[in-house]
Amino acid sequence: MDGLLHTLDILMFAVACICLLAGFPVAFTLAGVALIFALIASFFGGSVTLGAIPSRIFGTMSNETLIAVPLFIFMGVMLERSKVAEELLETMGRLFGRMPGGLGLSVTIVGALLAASTGIVGATVVTMGLLSLPTMLRNGYSPRLACGSIAASGTLGQIIPPSIVLVFLADQLSNGYQIAQREMGNFAPDPFSVGDLFAGALIPGLALVGLYIVYQLFVAFTQPHKAPPMRDDGSAGPTLSQVLHALVPPIALIIAVLGSILVGIATPTEAAAVGAVGALLLAGYRMEEDKPWPVYLAVLFLVVMLVLTSFMDLRVARNEIPTGDMIGIWVAGFACAVLAYGLLVSLYRVMAKKVLMPVMQSTTQITCMVFVILIGATFFSLIFRDLGGEELVKEALTGLPGGALGAIIAVMAVMFVLGFFLDFLEIVFVVVPLVAPILLQLEMPNGEPMSPAWLGVMMAVNLQTSFLTPPFGFALFYLRGVAPPSVKTSDIYFGIIPFVLIQVLMLIILWYLPEMATWLPKVIYG
Repeated sequence: MDGLLHTLDILMFAVACICLLAGFPVAFTLAGVALIFALIASFFGGSVTLGAIPSRIFGTMSNETLIAVPLFIFMGVMLERSKVAEELLETMGRLFGRMPGGLGLSVTIVGALLAASTGIVGATVVTMGLLSLPTMLRNGYSPRLACGSIAASGTLGQIIPPSIVLVFLADQLSNGYQIAQREMGNFAPDPFSVGDLFAGALIPGLALVGLYIVYQLFVAFTQPHKAPPMRDDGSAGPTLSQVLHALVPPIALIIAVLGSILVGIATPTEAAAVGAVGALLLAGYRMEEDKPWPVYLAVLFLVVMLVLTSFMDLRVARNEIPTGDMIGIWVAGFACAVLAYGLLVSLYRVMAKKVLMPVMQSTTQITCMVFVILIGATFFSLIFRDLGGEELVKEALTGLPGGALGAIIAVMAVMFVLGFFLDFLEIVFVVVPLVAPILLQLEMPNGEPMSPAWLGVMMAVNLQTSFLTPPFGFALFYLRGVAPPSVKTSDIYFGIIPFVLIQVLMLIILWYLPEMATWLPKVIYG
């Protein structure tokens, strides 16, 4: 019977992959294949706990961490529709365009800012492809360098926090970490949170941006014909006020969201709510910049509330409230009223400009897609474990030559290849729950116990590399869809190769210097 169940495990995984590659809907493929093989196993006398599925689905939908997902999606879509990216690209292009390679630098910097403020890879690649690629080509840029810069910068949303990819990855790694610690005899492990993975990914993400910039400067100064300065069209460079107008709002939003998580003021879900509110206020401001005061006051009192929650106890359900806390509660109440007024004004403005409805529709569609896939993956992983798949995966990984190195290389290779054909959601929800409990029982290259933050960053960079690699990288398809006809597909494929090599270099650096991903979480969270 055990041999039959192991055979069903392998067949189940193979059939799911074949159906996904054939183009069947992901959520229904995962759930449908799982139920079919559960029925087959039951027919042959296997024990499959279908009764646990409703409780697992309820646990998934009531997970407070995942509430951050629709909020981050709303924030990203709202910023995209409010023309923040367009203004950023235009201003940074005018700021750096006069220097060799300046347009490439502006694309990388804007890509990093959009990654940190939206985290939506497809939207970032498409936006920058539409806005910056024609400008770069018009100014004599090499099509290969231009396409490579845009595609690589657009995928930074995979690794730079706050990223939706990192939210889901942290959730799955947290579950795997708890299982791994229990199997190792530790029944009270330290929790692993989204904040830990955000902190772990921050330094590698910024280092990756730095490597992109170094490569672009190298090309600009060794082969100046490939990255010439912007041609002088008679227009002056941006003034300081224009630069601040373009840079300050998104940077302030990033600091508010990411900083509140890293400093410990807010949980990721609360920080996502701050980001959604900030994106709405920013959009309201952009709709009518000649009437900024409702938004200014709302932002000011939002900061006041964040400060009050950091230094005062604002709970009202107490028997005795000190005078200082009572004053803080009244100030917070007034701040909430001012913030509500600013939000109502912003809502009216984005609604009047017919922006709110498309944003809400996109947010709802993306969120529904994500959670339906998550439910299907829950079906799949539960049935896979009941059929003994977890033991099968453990035997396969621990039996590989090279110990931890062999196991991690094998998992990374599988995720890399799957990244050609599947979106990050399917990989995170299907592969990570199967391999994380086993990998997290191994050691890192420096001999320390496996850090889920380091493993998560390695997986995120690996997936980002996969999405860039020809011929099947998702980012390449996004860029091909918006590139002008004069740009050949071969230009996109060859242009991305140096950036893929930079990604591989980053994986090697992380392997030999795991402290890049583990140092900051230790400093912040101990």
